[in-house]
Amino acid sequence: MTDTESRPGEERNAEPGTPQQSDLDYKINLLFGGSVVRKDLVKAVKGNAIVPSYVLEYLLGQYAASDDEATIQAGIDAVRKILADHYVHRNESELVKSTIREKGRHRIIDKVSVTLNDKQDVYQASFANLGINGVIVEPATVKANPKLLVGGVWCICDIEYFHSDDTRVVPWILGSLKPIQMSSFDYEGYLASRKGFNTEEWIDLLIQSIGFNPELFGRRAKLLQLVRLIPFVERNYNLVELGPKGTGKSHIYSEFSPHGMLISGGEVTVPKLFVNNANGRIGLVGYWDVVAFDEFAGKKKRTDKALVDIMKNYMANKSFSRGVETLGAEASMVFVGNTSHNVPYMLKHSDLFDELPEAYHDSAYLDRLHFYIPGWEVDTIRSEMFSSGYGFVVDYIAEVLRSMRNTDYSDRYQQHFTLGSDISTRDRDGIHKTFSGLMKLIFPGGEATQEEIEELLRFAVEGRKRVKDQILRIDTTMAAVNFGYSDKTGTWRGVTTLEEDEYPDYYQARRAEAEGEVESSTEPGSAQAEVAVAAPVAPEAAAPLFEGHREFQENQRGVSYETLLMPYLRDATNITIIDPYIRLPHQGRNLADLLALLAAAKDPADEIAVTLVTKEDRGEYAQQHLFMLKDIQDSAATVGIQFTVTWDETIHDRSIRTDHGWKLLLGRGLDIFQKGSGSQFDLGSRRQEFRQVFAFGITYINEQEGAR
Repeated sequence: MTDTESRPGEERNAEPGTPQQSDLDYKINLLFGGSVVRKDLVKAVKGNAIVPSYVLEYLLGQYAASDDEATIQAGIDAVRKILADHYVHRNESELVKSTIREKGRHRIIDKVSVTLNDKQDVYQASFANLGINGVIVEPATVKANPKLLVGGVWCICDIEYFHSDDTRVVPWILGSLKPIQMSSFDYEGYLASRKGFNTEEWIDLLIQSIGFNPELFGRRAKLLQLVRLIPFVERNYNLVELGPKGTGKSHIYSEFSPHGMLISGGEVTVPKLFVNNANGRIGLVGYWDVVAFDEFAGKKKRTDKALVDIMKNYMANKSFSRGVETLGAEASMVFVGNTSHNVPYMLKHSDLFDELPEAYHDSAYLDRLHFYIPGWEVDTIRSEMFSSGYGFVVDYIAEVLRSMRNTDYSDRYQQHFTLGSDISTRDRDGIHKTFSGLMKLIFPGGEATQEEIEELLRFAVEGRKRVKDQILRIDTTMAAVNFGYSDKTGTWRGVTTLEEDEYPDYYQARRAEAEGEVESSTEPGSAQAEVAVAAPVAPEAAAPLFEGHREFQENQRGVSYETLLMPYLRDATNITIIDPYIRLPHQGRNLADLLALLAAAKDPADEIAVTLVTKEDRGEYAQQHLFMLKDIQDSAATVGIQFTVTWDETIHDRSIRTDHGWKLLLGRGLDIFQKGSGSQFDLGSRRQEFRQVFAFGITYINEQEGAR
């Protein structure tokens, strides 16, 4: 969860055995009834059908788009029956063929692709699972559904059988074809209903629509998930995501929308992607909104230099050549791949594009990327992360996003902020496209406060800065850029990337090394200036302790109580911790971790008094709460720490005070670490610096100096 405080009325009563409906789910059904579905139903009906989620949600949207449990169960039964009767499993294709023959006509759900037989001047369909080819398709059907020609489309079809003595005649006849996607929707109604949600609720609705439980994601993690949707809402958006395996990088592009096409990086060819010069047929970019390349990373992968050159031109100019003719297209390009090294290793030895094939590890190609999603920040997908709440039926939200490709919100920040003057045109394009995409996703009506606009602008600048900073490592002839923006008062606000704050020495070193000197910049907004206030380290014994405020970003690593708190608590004999929420097991472990550090830092013969001022848990877990604190007290006593608990129901702010003059104001208290995988072998459970943190701030005040 993003916070430890529970909200009253969080969940509504539900029938036993069914997920409880939250207040947000109630509002979603109230304002978007008929366009939303409970997201755990897909798994309930999928069974062993190898079919995209948007196909299943299309059916669930027809029969189970309700919050009435009886209607939902009836809908699930109906969808299961439809799949059982009409979905074609490959290993049952002969049985389905027999059914069509015996009945004369039968309805099926299958992926259909069409080719033009130019010798006979007819369009012919192939059915992926049924395994039949050469089925005649009317030109009007192909004209209405051009994606049949490139990649294929999941459809509901009526297939007829008529045998002929002429062996050249295919006995299968296409009676009807209906693509599985919406034909129309009410966009004005969508905008009107959006007004019924605050920003946090709306973001959570979008996260649930993707299929995730928003309670397990922080604000930054949610924005990273939403960036994956920008290619669907923004024309010609070039996105890259590199990171560890199992983080769901390709899921969005294969399962989320009927307008996206996911292909393996090794299967990309010029004719398939752009144009077949032999017959003049346009490739994927001419028909799909998003073309995503899976498994794109791999240094030793063979690449077609001609493809790389055409791709670079298309990503920059939105066009490609067919003979002497120049054609335009609006497909966004997404590149996803796995990394085999962690971030500090890549920063120390090469760059964050290190895993790309050599032909793509090129500054000209990389400069055309608008945003780099730091995949190492995205959690490995675990079963508990999937949502049982309500989200948009996928084909509904897919059509909404597609319709918004015609709008442009890239200038909405300019009434409040101005980008830095040395940010290049290409950098600005990347920032503008990301900002516009996030605005359309989160604020489709365009209404956002200055603070909300700044959050999205800052995020967009960071994503482009990550690209540019790595290009500077590869091509030192390119000029360094000071990324940031000014508000209307002229105050400069610099932007850094999270890994720049975490590993400043590695982040700057290779660039400085390549230029033959180590630069130090104190210009506002420079990386060094930002790092100075963002990443504290344990001070040397003789150095004065830092006083003032520090902020930490969500997902940042390298933070521990050892560096964050212990320099200020050492040598204290009486410490008071004020934190109203030391209730849950992980909060108790955090407290025990701090007490263990205090015990290890003192002389074994000395004793320290530690008082916890907190709120009493009066709910159903009150007894466990008392047992937990008693266990901590008993354990602390064995190592010379006199631990006592004081109850105070009026406190809210979190702080730590010492008897030698330090006061530490803790924005989130001790609960700063995100939940890990839960595995006993997770190294993050052994060392705090390996764990990601929530966004939080801490202020260090020397009260003794203030008294003097």
